[in-house]
Amino acid sequence: MSATTVRVGIILAIAAGLLAGCSSEDKTGHNSAATPMGHTFVSIGVEGQQIPGGGPMTLTFAEGKITASSGCNTATGTVDLAEGILHVDTLSSTLMACPDERSQADSWQENVLTSLPKWRLDDATLTLTGKDTTVTLLDKKVAQPDQPLIGTTWIVSALLTPNAQIRSQTLDEVKPTLTVAPDGAVSGSAGCNRMTGHATPSPAGNGSDVTFQIDATKTMCAPEIMEVEQAVLKALDGKTTATIDADILTLRNTNGFGLTLRAA
Repeated sequence: MSATTVRVGIILAIAAGLLAGCSSEDKTGHNSAATPMGHTFVSIGVEGQQIPGGGPMTLTFAEGKITASSGCNTATGTVDLAEGILHVDTLSSTLMACPDERSQADSWQENVLTSLPKWRLDDATLTLTGKDTTVTLLDKKVAQPDQPLIGTTWIVSALLTPNAQIRSQTLDEVKPTLTVAPDGAVSGSAGCNRMTGHATPSPAGNGSDVTFQIDATKTMCAPEIMEVEQAVLKALDGKTTATIDADILTLRNTNGFGLTLRAA
């Protein structure tokens, strides 16, 4: 084999490698293999008609479906991301009445999502470009990093039972709180009485198990407050699974009860 033949073979091999390395990029250098599937994004900017009520728009892509909320109801439907176009089928939505300008947020959202907008993902930034509106969104893990379980003051926003999630005016008024110190010491309020005790997390991070041992003072309050307190203490009695998503902590006890809490 001649030296010229060897050199040509090497050049062709290098060229093939370069083409393979660039095959996932379009003419602008954008990685066309990137996908928003499996991620949640939060809007950080809108060009054109603004979100009624201020939003933000939150989009979650998972298992071929999209879940969307822009300040009022939550809508879900199937989604196709082929050829850089967002194809959304009929969306099913919750039916909550929303006050003020937020009452128009659902129609704004549907107009954006069903207008066949182009989508582009650059690192953690997702851009939806429609005919009249462009929405820039940031991966929620970047925009709203998970708050640490330890050292954060958490406020109970909902009570979880084996069959339901419960919110009430009493819960909003008494605002039960929970704080776990670095040494595992627990402090806070169950709604009426002060809580003390100890928490043993293992291991740290999302989906970790946390075992609570809680004591509370013995003051009596109004029956509706004591009902909230009993639910809080039941949820913090023994082993729980702790899941953190941005500033929301969910505790689910092995007894079937639990709490949803938000960072203060």
